[in-house]
Amino acid sequence: MPSLKNTFSSLTSRAVHGIWRRAQRAGAVTAERPGPYAFRRLGTGSRLAFPQGTLFGTPWIEIGDHCIVGQDVTLTAGMMPDLDLGPETVLRLGNGVVLGRGSHVIADTRVSLGDDVFCGPYVYITSTNHSYDDPAQPVGKQWPRTAPVEIGSGSWIGAGAVVLPGATLGRNVVVAAGAVVRGEVPDHAVVAGAPAKVVRRFDPEEGWQPPLRTPPPVPVPEGVTPQQLLALAELPRPHGPRDGTLRGEKGTSPGGDGTFRGDRDGGADGG
Repeated sequence: MPSLKNTFSSLTSRAVHGIWRRAQRAGAVTAERPGPYAFRRLGTGSRLAFPQGTLFGTPWIEIGDHCIVGQDVTLTAGMMPDLDLGPETVLRLGNGVVLGRGSHVIADTRVSLGDDVFCGPYVYITSTNHSYDDPAQPVGKQWPRTAPVEIGSGSWIGAGAVVLPGATLGRNVVVAAGAVVRGEVPDHAVVAGAPAKVVRRFDPEEGWQPPLRTPPPVPVPEGVTPQQLLALAELPRPHGPRDGTLRGEKGTSPGGDGTFRGDRDGGADGG
């Protein structure tokens, strides 16, 4: 039997977790519940998870529709709070932007993330960097350099990546985890390293160069229910083809019309 002490500890733990979950729900920032923050725009369906990181300069920050800003994310406009930054937006997140937990977006001058930019956890995007021109002065006391940053729509920024001042990323750019990006990156490129270099690009005539090492993922056919997917996952994996089609026992493989088809020998093409 559990001791009285263990029972009390368990109840206390459950209570603490329950209180924290309620705090997370109540402390989340949305257009309907902006809390103490006066964003220039906070779009429909967008949500900043609680607890938020450092937030200041919010009157110069625009957040589009259906954005997800993770826990402990810092968003700042200007070098410090309570500055008048003029009439223009300084930090803009497009529609459908995702910022992973612990990320920082620091906009002392214009920073723009296009629609559907996804960032992993602990990404650091900044328009400002320390300078070290004067060898007689501590680096932290020298006036920093600033330059606008632009990240094109549809891009993916991997965990722990750093995007430096002046960086301009095209559309659908992939930044590898831990990369340090500066300068211009063309559309449909993959960059990696510190400093980041282009390691793969998409050519309209030749496709990805160098070629991708793995086949593209197979989307789930329309109309397939979660119950059908669970049933399919529980089947033993046969030695089927390598063309990405789904196979299973009779009546278990999803067809192109969302129904399940099979044949008598246990193999079924996915339509």
